[in-house]
Amino acid sequence: MEMAEKLSLLGLSEGKVKETMKNESLTAVLATITDQACGRGELNKKVGNLLYNLGTKLPRQFHTHLPFLVNYVADGLINQEAKLTAAIKFIQDHAMGEVNKADFEKACGVNVEVTQDEIEAAVELLITKHKDTILKQRYKYNTGLLMGQVRSSLPWADSRKVKEEIDLQIVTLLGPKREEDLVNPAKVKNEKKEKKVEVKSSTAVEQPAEKQSKTMAELLKTVNFHAPGENHKTEGYVLTDNTHRILKEHLSITGGQVRTRFPPEPNGILHIGHAKAININFGYAAANNGVCFLRYDDTNPEKEEEKFFVGIREMVEWLGYKPHKITHSSDNFQQLYEWAIVLIKKGMAFVCHQKPEEVRGHDAPPSPWRDRPAHESLQLFEATLRLKVTLEEGKADPVAYRIKRSSYYWLCNALDIYCPVQWEYGRLNMHYTVVSKRKIAKLISEGHVRDWDDPRLFTLTALRRRGFPSESINNFCATLGLTGAQITIHPDALEACVRDVLNVTAQRAMVVLDPLRVVITNFPKDGPITITVPNIPGNDAKGTHSVIFDRELWIERSDFREKEEKGYRRLTPEQTVGLRHCGYIIRVEEAVKGTSGGVDHLKVTCEPATETNKPKAFIHWVAHPVRCEVRQYERLFKHESPEDPSVVPGGFLTDINPDSLNISVGLADISVKCAKVYDKFQFERMGFFSVDPDTTPEYMVFNKTVGLKEDKGKN
Repeated sequence: MEMAEKLSLLGLSEGKVKETMKNESLTAVLATITDQACGRGELNKKVGNLLYNLGTKLPRQFHTHLPFLVNYVADGLINQEAKLTAAIKFIQDHAMGEVNKADFEKACGVNVEVTQDEIEAAVELLITKHKDTILKQRYKYNTGLLMGQVRSSLPWADSRKVKEEIDLQIVTLLGPKREEDLVNPAKVKNEKKEKKVEVKSSTAVEQPAEKQSKTMAELLKTVNFHAPGENHKTEGYVLTDNTHRILKEHLSITGGQVRTRFPPEPNGILHIGHAKAININFGYAAANNGVCFLRYDDTNPEKEEEKFFVGIREMVEWLGYKPHKITHSSDNFQQLYEWAIVLIKKGMAFVCHQKPEEVRGHDAPPSPWRDRPAHESLQLFEATLRLKVTLEEGKADPVAYRIKRSSYYWLCNALDIYCPVQWEYGRLNMHYTVVSKRKIAKLISEGHVRDWDDPRLFTLTALRRRGFPSESINNFCATLGLTGAQITIHPDALEACVRDVLNVTAQRAMVVLDPLRVVITNFPKDGPITITVPNIPGNDAKGTHSVIFDRELWIERSDFREKEEKGYRRLTPEQTVGLRHCGYIIRVEEAVKGTSGGVDHLKVTCEPATETNKPKAFIHWVAHPVRCEVRQYERLFKHESPEDPSVVPGGFLTDINPDSLNISVGLADISVKCAKVYDKFQFERMGFFSVDPDTTPEYMVFNKTVGLKEDKGKN
């Protein structure tokens, strides 16, 4: 019988058969299932679907139990999806040793048939219990809740029959649908459009595309990783006769605590992609009352520096996480050496003298030293150690110190030691940047950026220096979900998360970058006036700060025009403008020209703002200002994919944006005078800014973090 014909016996459509046959290992499993099931009688569509689900859902380490399960399905003893799910769970929970048939049949409802009378009674009980709510909500009531409750009391009831009975009893209670029952619920307004995400490839962990999580804690409470001690239930885990004993011993040591690790190489500064890894590893442990280890993978001393060790720890702590313990791969070198000796003695590894280029790839020639005696390998153990195993992906005899997941499981079992589970998630990339440590080092050495924390980079130290709150980075990672797909994100998506946090946390301040001096000729007081300004408008709990209002002040030069222009709402000789926070409007008395012919300063009069003289616009201003340096940033690269040779054939260094940094001297109100490094402000009408570490007591420096969404192009 042809393979396609075998698969069609499981009830698969022609298209599904073609799609399935692309997966050779799954096809082989389904063919084996079909052969066994056909030997017990003719297959109908219901049985075929259950057999297909069995083949796709039972992890391969439990396939020794496959013939046992196939017989139950083919004989009609497991005849619905709920029973199959229970059967698979039972096998996973009792993988060690013989299966107790009586316990198995009880656990998955073999020979249990739920009658229509039982379904009617269960539904009637629930309808009565929720009657008031159903009458109030009528046909908008979520009957899925009732389905779930019936399933709890009658787990082996036919879902289709339960749904039909619920619908029948709802109609009996409510009668025919009225006109208002036919109106669709109103759509929620102001929903944010999702930023475009470029998905590259898919690997292991997938998160359901349900409601987007706002925080990492919310996201990681929904992740279905294995429970402590249930490592053997994960896909690809290798079972041995000692697995149960080893897992039990491990649980006695950990007490069932969730334990994760974050293992960076200390040869560079962490970047935005590492923030995702930090949040997943530390966040998952925190969400489950567990602990996470910071494990430096310090196996390449030539590229490691103390500043990288310190920088990694600082960034982990900046994101809000505290390592349970800091460890080093180098701590285990002696243990690794001893395990290598064990493998050689057991005939499971050998010393090889082939050159690196000879063993690369899947089709490398066999090693002439593979079968050398163990005592010879022990004497020569200064060369390359290779494991005697062929991996799933086809790689034969991999090098021992370059371990991937499939060989990792083999290695742990070969040494008879505890084998943690590795969960894989996709790499996070960002447009308009490079995150390669080598390429960032090149940017630094050639003077395109100052150092690893240059705010135009996407290293974590750079983002902190630019003013990105750690909370916003964590929230950004939460919006990505937990997927095995490699994704590339536009910086706008990250900046939106930054803006969301700063909108409600950054103190407001007034700063003028292109100052025009203004003299109020009729100032209402003999001296300066102290004005109280809310730190964050609309949030009294955030407090206030004071600014000085005086007869001499400065406004943005762009907030005055000598000639009236259509649509321009700010100050002109014929048009007044309001000054924010002080309650006054100003009117031009004279535009005083300088020697070059341009406007040197303005003489104005002021008057209290009222309903009758309300201006078209209010502008920011400063008096008794603090001089400061303001650094504003654009994308470091001109193209979104600077490493793509089809877009930038000359290489990423040829794509540098020469206008990525603009430095100006501004005038700030006195409220910023005592700000500390990394304090964050919203400069009114301009954007969000952060105090740079270059700040001194005599001279303040600010970095622009992100702009405001509003007011673009306003007049």
